Amino acid sequence: MEKCKVKIYNASKYPLPEYQSSGAAGVDLYADIDEPIEILNQNIYTIPTGIYLELPAGYEAQIRARSGLAMKHGIALVNGIGTIDSDYRGEIKVILTNLKAFSHTIHPGDRIAQMVIKSYVTADFVEVDSVEALTDTERSDGGFGHSGM
Repeated sequence: MEKCKVKIYNASKYPLPEYQSSGAAGVDLYADIDEPIEILNQNIYTIPTGIYLELPAGYEAQIRARSGLAMKHGIALVNGIGTIDSDYRGEIKVILTNLKAFSHTIHPGDRIAQMVIKSYVTADFVEVDSVEALTDTERSDGGFGHSGM
């Protein structure tokens, strides 16, 4: 398992993120709020965590939904998976929405998302003159639903 050193500052009153088991890929992030926030259906909320990071170059922090909140209460991340770039130094905030017809309340200290640290590569784009210059494949330009699913 690859590890990297990540500097972290915790401005919240909640614990530092930590792995809950030896096989855990992510750590929980807590709502750093002073009073409960009612998450209404089809509204968007930015919830602070009080966490600041310094990631090494070549790494990102992915902010992902918590499956229990999604399944039980319909709470999802508006942007699917959020990316914290290695050069960002601001507070990590989580953009939540409610997909169910009834509201759900986020309380101070609730676990609202998980964070996974990932390495990545960058691309050197090589511009070509036409789409025909791209190598043909069996799928070619077959898009959504092309595999029959």
